[in-house]
Amino acid sequence: MNTGRAQNLKKVLDAVPTGYLVDAKWLTAHGIAYESFRDYVNRGWLERVYRGVFRRPAPTADKNNTLDWETCVLSLQHIMGYDAHVGSMTALSRQSYDHYLRLGRTAPVWIYGDGDPPWLGKLPLSASMIQRKRTLFADPTLGVTSDESRSAGSLSRDWQLRISTPERAILEALDELPDHESFHNLDMVFEGLTTLRPRLLTALLQSCKKIKVIRLFFVFADRHDHPWRKRLDVDAFNLGKGDRALVKGGRIHPRYRIMVPKEFISAEVDDGT
Repeated sequence: MNTGRAQNLKKVLDAVPTGYLVDAKWLTAHGIAYESFRDYVNRGWLERVYRGVFRRPAPTADKNNTLDWETCVLSLQHIMGYDAHVGSMTALSRQSYDHYLRLGRTAPVWIYGDGDPPWLGKLPLSASMIQRKRTLFADPTLGVTSDESRSAGSLSRDWQLRISTPERAILEALDELPDHESFHNLDMVFEGLTTLRPRLLTALLQSCKKIKVIRLFFVFADRHDHPWRKRLDVDAFNLGKGDRALVKGGRIHPRYRIMVPKEFISAEVDDGT
Protein backbone atom coordinates (compact mmCIF):
# COMPACT_ATOMS: atom_id res chain seq x y z
CA MET A 1 0.00 0.00 0.00
CA ASN A 2 1.39 3.41 -0.92
CA THR A 3 2.05 6.11 1.68
CA GLY A 4 -0.98 8.22 0.74
CA ARG A 5 -3.44 5.35 1.05
CA ALA A 6 -1.87 4.27 4.34
CA GLN A 7 -2.29 7.78 5.74
CA ASN A 8 -5.91 7.92 4.61
CA LEU A 9 -6.61 4.55 6.19
CA LYS A 10 -5.02 5.71 9.45
CA LYS A 11 -7.43 8.67 9.49
CA VAL A 12 -10.33 6.25 9.25
CA LEU A 13 -9.02 3.96 11.97
CA ASP A 14 -8.32 6.93 14.26
CA ALA A 15 -11.77 8.47 13.75
CA VAL A 16 -13.97 5.37 13.83
CA PRO A 17 -14.03 3.06 16.88
CA THR A 18 -14.53 -0.62 16.22
CA GLY A 19 -18.17 -1.47 15.65
CA TYR A 20 -19.10 2.03 14.46
CA LEU A 21 -20.32 3.06 11.03
CA VAL A 22 -19.31 5.39 8.21
CA ASP A 23 -20.80 5.91 4.79
CA ALA A 24 -19.29 6.44 1.35
CA LYS A 25 -19.86 10.20 1.58
CA TRP A 26 -17.75 10.40 4.73
CA LEU A 27 -15.04 8.11 3.37
CA THR A 28 -14.57 10.07 0.15
CA ALA A 29 -14.51 13.33 2.14
CA HIS A 30 -11.59 11.86 4.08
CA GLY A 31 -9.59 10.94 1.03
CA ILE A 32 -10.72 7.35 0.50
CA ALA A 33 -11.43 6.76 -3.19
CA TYR A 34 -14.44 4.69 -4.26
CA GLU A 35 -12.15 2.15 -5.89
CA SER A 36 -10.47 1.55 -2.51
CA PHE A 37 -13.65 0.49 -0.72
CA ARG A 38 -13.57 -3.09 -2.00
CA ASP A 39 -9.88 -3.43 -1.19
CA TYR A 40 -10.44 -2.27 2.41
CA VAL A 41 -13.32 -4.72 2.77
CA ASN A 42 -11.26 -7.59 1.33
CA ARG A 43 -8.42 -6.83 3.75
CA GLY A 44 -10.83 -6.85 6.72
CA TRP A 45 -10.35 -3.18 7.59
CA LEU A 46 -13.97 -2.36 6.81
CA GLU A 47 -17.12 -4.46 6.67
CA ARG A 48 -19.92 -3.64 4.23
CA VAL A 49 -23.30 -3.56 6.01
CA TYR A 50 -25.34 -1.97 3.23
CA ARG A 51 -24.68 -0.39 -0.13
CA GLY A 52 -22.39 2.55 0.64
CA VAL A 53 -22.35 1.92 4.41
CA PHE A 54 -19.44 0.32 6.26
CA ARG A 55 -18.57 -0.76 9.80
CA ARG A 56 -15.20 -1.12 11.43
CA PRO A 57 -15.19 -4.82 12.27
CA ALA A 58 -15.69 -5.67 15.92
CA PRO A 59 -14.85 -9.05 17.50
CA THR A 60 -18.15 -9.04 19.41
CA ALA A 61 -20.36 -8.08 16.46
CA ASP A 62 -23.80 -9.66 16.34
CA LYS A 63 -23.55 -12.93 14.42
CA ASN A 64 -26.95 -12.22 12.87
CA ASN A 65 -25.58 -8.97 11.43
CA THR A 66 -28.04 -6.92 13.48
CA LEU A 67 -26.69 -3.44 14.19
CA ASP A 68 -27.23 -1.74 17.53
CA TRP A 69 -29.41 1.30 16.89
CA GLU A 70 -27.59 3.45 19.47
CA THR A 71 -24.24 2.75 17.82
CA CYS A 72 -25.77 3.72 14.49
CA VAL A 73 -27.12 7.03 15.80
CA LEU A 74 -23.87 7.83 17.61
CA SER A 75 -22.05 7.22 14.33
CA LEU A 76 -24.42 9.62 12.57
CA GLN A 77 -23.99 12.32 15.20
CA HIS A 78 -20.34 12.11 16.20
CA ILE A 79 -18.52 10.68 13.17
CA MET A 80 -20.46 11.49 10.02
CA GLY A 81 -21.74 14.82 11.28
CA TYR A 82 -25.44 14.43 10.48
CA ASP A 83 -27.56 16.92 12.40
CA ALA A 84 -30.01 14.51 14.01
CA HIS A 85 -31.36 13.81 17.47
CA VAL A 86 -33.45 11.17 19.23
CA GLY A 87 -36.83 12.48 20.29
CA SER A 88 -40.48 11.85 21.14
CA MET A 89 -41.24 8.64 23.06
CA THR A 90 -37.69 7.33 22.71
CA ALA A 91 -36.26 10.38 24.47
CA LEU A 92 -38.95 10.21 27.15
CA SER A 93 -38.22 6.52 27.72
CA ARG A 94 -34.48 7.12 28.09
CA GLN A 95 -35.25 9.71 30.75
CA SER A 96 -37.60 7.32 32.61
CA TYR A 97 -40.87 8.99 31.63
CA ASP A 98 -42.21 6.08 29.61
CA HIS A 99 -44.47 4.17 32.02
CA TYR A 100 -46.23 1.80 29.67
CA LEU A 101 -45.16 -1.43 27.98
CA ARG A 102 -45.36 -2.29 24.30
CA LEU A 103 -46.09 -5.96 24.77
CA GLY A 104 -44.57 -8.39 22.34
CA ARG A 105 -42.46 -5.97 20.32
CA THR A 106 -39.54 -3.60 20.60
CA ALA A 107 -40.47 0.07 20.72
CA PRO A 108 -39.46 2.02 17.61
CA VAL A 109 -36.81 4.71 17.76
CA TRP A 110 -37.92 8.23 16.87
CA ILE A 111 -35.18 10.23 15.16
CA TYR A 112 -35.42 13.84 14.00
CA GLY A 113 -33.11 15.43 11.47
CA ASP A 114 -32.71 17.33 8.25
CA GLY A 115 -30.83 15.66 5.44
CA ASP A 116 -30.74 12.24 7.10
CA PRO A 117 -29.08 9.66 4.83
CA PRO A 118 -31.48 7.59 2.71
CA TRP A 119 -29.88 4.36 3.92
CA LEU A 120 -30.78 4.93 7.57
CA GLY A 121 -34.12 3.17 7.41
CA LYS A 122 -32.70 0.25 5.41
CA LEU A 123 -30.08 -1.01 7.85
CA PRO A 124 -30.69 -4.23 9.86
CA LEU A 125 -31.02 -2.41 13.18
CA SER A 126 -31.96 -3.73 16.61
CA ALA A 127 -35.06 -1.49 16.55
CA SER A 128 -37.08 0.05 13.76
CA MET A 129 -36.56 3.75 13.13
CA ILE A 130 -39.23 6.36 12.52
CA GLN A 131 -37.73 9.43 10.87
CA ARG A 132 -39.14 12.94 11.09
CA LYS A 133 -37.97 16.30 9.81
CA ARG A 134 -37.16 18.96 12.40
CA THR A 135 -39.99 21.23 11.31
CA LEU A 136 -42.13 21.33 14.45
CA PHE A 137 -40.23 24.27 15.95
CA ALA A 138 -39.02 27.54 14.48
CA ASP A 139 -35.76 26.92 16.36
CA PRO A 140 -34.84 23.31 15.45
CA THR A 141 -32.18 23.04 18.18
CA LEU A 142 -34.24 24.35 21.09
CA GLY A 143 -34.61 21.74 23.81
CA VAL A 144 -32.01 19.31 22.42
CA THR A 145 -29.45 18.08 24.94
CA SER A 146 -26.94 15.29 25.59
CA ASP A 147 -28.10 12.09 27.22
CA GLU A 148 -25.92 11.95 30.30
CA SER A 149 -27.84 9.12 31.91
CA ARG A 150 -26.14 6.27 30.06
CA SER A 151 -22.80 5.34 28.58
CA ALA A 152 -22.68 3.70 25.17
CA GLY A 153 -19.73 1.52 26.11
CA SER A 154 -15.98 1.73 26.50
CA LEU A 155 -15.40 2.07 22.76
CA SER A 156 -17.63 5.13 22.37
CA ARG A 157 -15.03 7.66 23.59
CA ASP A 158 -17.64 8.88 26.06
CA TRP A 159 -19.91 9.97 23.22
CA GLN A 160 -23.45 10.75 24.31
CA LEU A 161 -26.60 10.66 22.26
CA ARG A 162 -28.18 14.00 21.42
CA ILE A 163 -31.78 13.71 22.56
CA SER A 164 -34.80 15.89 23.22
CA THR A 165 -35.36 17.17 26.73
CA PRO A 166 -38.62 15.95 28.29
CA GLU A 167 -40.15 19.35 27.51
CA ARG A 168 -39.42 19.03 23.79
CA ALA A 169 -40.03 15.28 23.61
CA ILE A 170 -43.59 15.49 24.93
CA LEU A 171 -44.45 18.08 22.27
CA GLU A 172 -42.91 15.86 19.59
CA ALA A 173 -45.02 12.96 20.89
CA LEU A 174 -48.20 15.06 20.90
CA ASP A 175 -47.58 15.83 17.25
CA GLU A 176 -48.09 12.11 16.52
CA LEU A 177 -51.66 12.03 17.87
CA PRO A 178 -53.81 10.26 16.89
CA ASP A 179 -52.26 8.28 14.02
CA HIS A 180 -48.96 7.16 15.59
CA GLU A 181 -49.57 7.62 19.31
CA SER A 182 -52.53 7.12 21.61
CA PHE A 183 -54.20 9.46 24.07
CA HIS A 184 -54.04 6.73 26.73
CA ASN A 185 -50.29 6.26 26.46
CA LEU A 186 -49.53 9.97 26.50
CA ASP A 187 -51.91 10.46 29.42
CA MET A 188 -49.85 7.95 31.41
CA VAL A 189 -46.64 9.71 30.42
CA PHE A 190 -48.06 13.11 31.36
CA GLU A 191 -48.88 11.82 34.81
CA GLY A 192 -45.15 11.51 35.51
CA LEU A 193 -44.10 14.88 34.06
CA THR A 194 -44.05 16.60 37.42
CA THR A 195 -40.74 18.46 37.08
CA LEU A 196 -40.89 20.11 33.66
CA ARG A 197 -39.23 23.52 33.46
CA PRO A 198 -41.69 26.37 32.81
CA ARG A 199 -39.11 28.63 31.17
CA LEU A 200 -38.09 26.00 28.62
CA LEU A 201 -41.72 25.00 28.07
CA THR A 202 -42.59 28.63 27.36
CA ALA A 203 -39.79 28.94 24.81
CA LEU A 204 -40.76 25.69 23.10
CA LEU A 205 -44.46 26.50 22.95
CA GLN A 206 -43.68 29.92 21.48
CA SER A 207 -41.39 28.27 18.93
CA CYS A 208 -43.91 25.52 18.09
CA LYS A 209 -45.41 25.92 14.62
CA LYS A 210 -48.43 23.63 15.04
CA ILE A 211 -51.60 24.94 16.69
CA LYS A 212 -52.76 21.35 17.19
CA VAL A 213 -49.75 20.54 19.40
CA ILE A 214 -50.09 23.67 21.54
CA ARG A 215 -53.79 23.06 22.15
CA LEU A 216 -53.26 19.38 22.97
CA PHE A 217 -50.45 20.27 25.35
CA PHE A 218 -52.77 22.46 27.41
CA VAL A 219 -55.53 19.83 27.36
CA PHE A 220 -53.14 17.39 29.03
CA ALA A 221 -51.50 20.05 31.22
CA ASP A 222 -54.84 21.17 32.65
CA ARG A 223 -55.92 17.56 33.13
CA HIS A 224 -52.89 16.73 35.32
CA ASP A 225 -52.36 20.18 36.82
CA HIS A 226 -48.72 19.74 37.85
CA PRO A 227 -47.15 22.67 39.76
CA TRP A 228 -45.41 23.99 36.61
CA ARG A 229 -48.79 24.52 34.93
CA LYS A 230 -49.41 27.57 37.11
CA ARG A 231 -46.29 29.19 35.62
CA LEU A 232 -47.64 29.08 32.07
CA ASP A 233 -49.91 31.83 30.76
CA VAL A 234 -52.10 30.43 27.98
CA ASP A 235 -52.59 33.93 26.56
CA ALA A 236 -48.86 34.12 25.80
CA PHE A 237 -49.18 31.49 23.06
CA ASN A 238 -50.78 31.37 19.65
CA LEU A 239 -53.68 28.93 19.88
CA GLY A 240 -55.15 29.99 16.54
CA LYS A 241 -58.84 30.29 15.79
CA GLY A 242 -61.62 27.86 14.98
CA ASP A 243 -62.22 24.26 15.95
CA ARG A 244 -59.78 21.45 15.16
CA ALA A 245 -61.09 17.98 14.40
CA LEU A 246 -58.75 15.23 15.56
CA VAL A 247 -60.46 11.99 16.63
CA LYS A 248 -63.64 10.31 15.49
CA GLY A 249 -66.32 10.00 18.13
CA GLY A 250 -64.69 12.59 20.36
CA ARG A 251 -65.85 15.93 21.62
CA ILE A 252 -64.63 19.46 21.09
CA HIS A 253 -62.82 20.66 24.20
CA PRO A 254 -64.79 23.72 25.41
CA ARG A 255 -61.68 25.75 26.19
CA TYR A 256 -59.07 24.65 23.65
CA ARG A 257 -61.44 23.91 20.76
CA ILE A 258 -59.86 20.65 19.64
CA MET A 259 -61.61 17.30 19.39
CA VAL A 260 -60.41 14.82 22.03
CA PRO A 261 -61.80 11.61 23.58
CA LYS A 262 -64.80 12.30 25.83
CA GLU A 263 -62.94 11.30 28.99
CA PHE A 264 -60.48 14.14 28.46
CA ILE A 265 -63.17 16.71 29.18
CA SER A 266 -63.89 16.95 32.87
CA ALA A 267 -67.35 17.85 34.15
CA GLU A 268 -66.02 21.15 35.48
CA VAL A 269 -64.59 22.17 32.11
CA ASP A 270 -67.70 20.98 30.30
CA ASP A 271 -69.81 23.20 32.56
CA GLY A 272 -67.54 26.14 31.87
CA THR A 273 -66.31 26.35 35.45
